[in-house]
Order: sequence, then structure tokens, then C-alpha cells
Amino acid sequence: MKLYNYFRSSASFRVRIALELKGLRYDYVPIHLARGDHRHEAYTSIAAQAMVPMLEVNGQRLSQSMAIMEYLDECHPQPPLLPQDALGRARVRSLAQLIACEIHPLNNLRVLKYLAKELKLAEDAKNRWYQHWVRVGLESFERQLRPVAEQGERIGLAPAIYCHGEAPTLADCCLVPQIFNARRFDVKLDGLPLTMAVFDACMALPAFQRAQPSNCPDHEA
Repeated sequence: MKLYNYFRSSASFRVRIALELKGLRYDYVPIHLARGDHRHEAYTSIAAQAMVPMLEVNGQRLSQSMAIMEYLDECHPQPPLLPQDALGRARVRSLAQLIACEIHPLNNLRVLKYLAKELKLAEDAKNRWYQHWVRVGLESFERQLRPVAEQGERIGLAPAIYCHGEAPTLADCCLVPQIFNARRFDVKLDGLPLTMAVFDACMALPAFQRAQPSNCPDHEA
């Protein structure tokens, strides 16, 4: 397998986490978004969306991080990234999509560049945009975690370690990169105890450590 990705891309980070959790080996192919590598013909000729991540496997190329992770989960089911029960799977997908579909599209690199270059927003205004929408989304994520935590307390269960239960899922693969990016842009993360407890639990795992941006071969300070 080949993974075309950028060390700072949170969508790429998600897929790296999934690959590490499953212990799957892959070739790392860097595509430097900030320098515009994704717009070069060498990449656009194989990547219709000209975006990362892209996974190449058995001569086929897959785009979109959520689709890639579910593909990996179907082809390499252990350890699973989705619960066995339908309600659990729906909840995990909901949490994952809250980040992938609601938070991330408003603050990815191409949006921030458009705000600065085309709409002429000052750096401070652009950062306020980012901080506002990420914080709003993470507050919603915290509210989504709360009912399950409260239900567990009522029946005397130990609190869930991760987003859903005692093992990382698609939701955790999405949450960790979003927190990394939030910290880069100085988003306030106070008042999110459940969310940050999940983040800390994930980052205690070797798979999450290996996948983080500082361990990527194209990492830049």
C-alpha cells in the first residue's frame, strides 16, 4: 500500500492512525500541500480530486479519509474501528462525521488560504474564524459524549476510555488530529473534560504516537 499524504493534513493523520492501529505497513508518499504539490500534473494525473489522503492498493486508488478507513476496516477487521452493534456503529459514525463533515471543512488549508488571499482577511481575523468554528464544533462534540458518560454513571459503570467504549474507533481517529490542529491555532480547549480525556487516552497509545505529524518523514517544525 502507498499512502499519499501531508504530515500536517488532519485527514491524512486520521488514515495514518487507522493504519497504525491495524498494524498495516505502507509506503509513505509526501505531497506538500503548502507548496502546491497536489496541483502538479504528476499528482493530478492520478488523483482526480487533487487532495490528500489517497491510498493506493492493488492498483486501485481510494480518496476521502472516511471511505479509506472504512475500507481498511472491512478488509482488515482486527482490531475493529466500528462497534459490532448497529446503534454503536451509528453513534461512532455520527461522532466521526461531526468532525470530518462539520468542523474540518470550515478550517482546512484551502479555506484558510481563500480567506487570506481572496477575501483579504488579516491574519488575526483569519485565526479568529478558525478558532470560532473549531471551538463551536468541539463544544458540540463534548455534548455528544456527555449522555453516554452520564448513563454509565447512573448504572455504576466505569467511564468510557475512548469516544465509544474501551477501544479506539473511527471517532477517535478523527478527534485526535482535530485537537492537534486546534492547539496549533491556539483554540481554547478548557471546559471540554470528556473530549480532552479521550484525547489523552488516545495519545497514550503507541499507534497514535507513531502516526503523529512529528514522526512523519516530511515533518517540518
